[in-house]
Amino acid sequence: MTDPIQESPFKGKTGLRRLINATGYSIDGLAAAWRHESAFRQVCLLALIGIGITVFLPMPAWGRGLIVFAHLLSVIVELFNSAIEAAVDHTSLEHHPLAKRAKDLGSAAQFISLLNMSAIWICTLMELI
Repeated sequence: MTDPIQESPFKGKTGLRRLINATGYSIDGLAAAWRHESAFRQVCLLALIGIGITVFLPMPAWGRGLIVFAHLLSVIVELFNSAIEAAVDHTSLEHHPLAKRAKDLGSAAQFISLLNMSAIWICTLMELI
């Protein structure tokens, strides 16, 4: 009995070449998100404004760090949400209950991320009062 192939024949390079390629793919992904996803651009703008505001507020380092983390988490969640939407749209543009569920779950993840960000802002600002 032979062992099944454990690795994909499409697997890329290894070592430093893999790291360089992965960096290029990441930059391509960020550029595609910026170009095609208005929600991604909105979340990035919100992050720039929110993080920028922390520079001018007399808040503790932990509060500033939590706010930066919350904003970056929201950007990451939006990237995942956009990836799910693109994959679903690639599969079919027809209305299907599972496609709707996938898109709604991605949207719910972003909603929770934004609620988390709001809660962190509120708690941090309450410390300033």
